[in-house]
Amino acid sequence: MSETPEAPGSLAALLRAYVPLERRARVAEVDGLEALLAGHLAAARAAWPTVPLTVESFLRHVARHLPDEVTAETLRQLHATDLYLACACAEGHPQALRAFDQHMLQRVPAKLGALPAATLDEVLQVLRSRLLMNRGEAPPKVADYSGRGPLLAWVRITAARIVGELANRDGRQELFDEPPEALARMLSTADPEHELVRRDSRDLLADVLRKVLASMPERERALLRLHHLHGFTLDRLVTLYGESRSGLQRQLAHARERLLKLTRAELASRMRMEGSELESLLGLVRSRLDLSLGTLLG
Repeated sequence: MSETPEAPGSLAALLRAYVPLERRARVAEVDGLEALLAGHLAAARAAWPTVPLTVESFLRHVARHLPDEVTAETLRQLHATDLYLACACAEGHPQALRAFDQHMLQRVPAKLGALPAATLDEVLQVLRSRLLMNRGEAPPKVADYSGRGPLLAWVRITAARIVGELANRDGRQELFDEPPEALARMLSTADPEHELVRRDSRDLLADVLRKVLASMPERERALLRLHHLHGFTLDRLVTLYGESRSGLQRQLAHARERLLKLTRAELASRMRMEGSELESLLGLVRSRLDLSLGTLLG
C-alpha cells in the first residue's frame, strides 16, 4: 500500500508537485515513497557534504527523470548521489563543479585505454565544455543524466564519443603534430609586408611553437585552450574552477607570458638573429596570439 495521506511539505508531496499532472496518481501509488526519498537525500548529502543543493532543486530533478512506469524498485535503483551531483553541476555550484572534476573527469583517462597525453587533455577540455556549460537557453548537458546508471559510466561514454569525433574529424591530426607549414600559416598575418614567418624560417618556427606548446604545464595549457579555443570568458572559468576571477586572470596571463618566454628562448638558441629582429618577430607572435592560439591548440 502507498503511504497516504501525505503530510503537507513532505518529500513525497513535493516530488508529486513537480511531476506532470497526468502522472501524479501513479507516483502516489509508490510504496514507501517518503522513506525512499529521505534515504536518497541523506545519502547524497553525505556523499557531497559541501554541495549546497536545495531539496526543491533535487526533487525537481528527480521528477524530471522519473520513468513513465515508476515503481518503488525503480526508485530504489536510482543512483541518487550521482544525480544530486549532476543537478548541482547543472545549476553551476562551484563546489559541485570541483567535485565533478575530481571524482569524475580525473578518472576518465584510465577508462579510455592507451591514448596520447595530448589527446586525453583535449578530451577532458571538450568534456568540460560539452557537459558543464550552458547550451544557449538550454541547461548544460550534465542535466540530461538520468541517474539510471553510474555517472562515471555516463561520462566515460561521452568521452569515448569525443575520442571518436576527434579521430574522424576531416583533416584532424594529433595535437602538436600539425605539419610545420600548417603551423606557420596559422600565425601568418596574410599581409605580405608584415609576414610573420619568412619563407626561409617557416619550418623552424613551426617546430619551435610545437615544442613549446607541448612542454607547457597541463594546467596552463588547459586554461589557454578553454579561453582561446573554446571561448570561455573569465567568468565562465571562475564557475568551472571555483576560483577567484583575479586569480584565474593572473594564471592566464602567466601562461601567456610563459608561452612567449619559451618561444623567445627556443628561437634565440636555434636561430642566428639580431636582438631587434628577434624582438620584432616575438612582437608579432604576441599580437597574433589571441587569433592563432586556438588553432595551435586545437
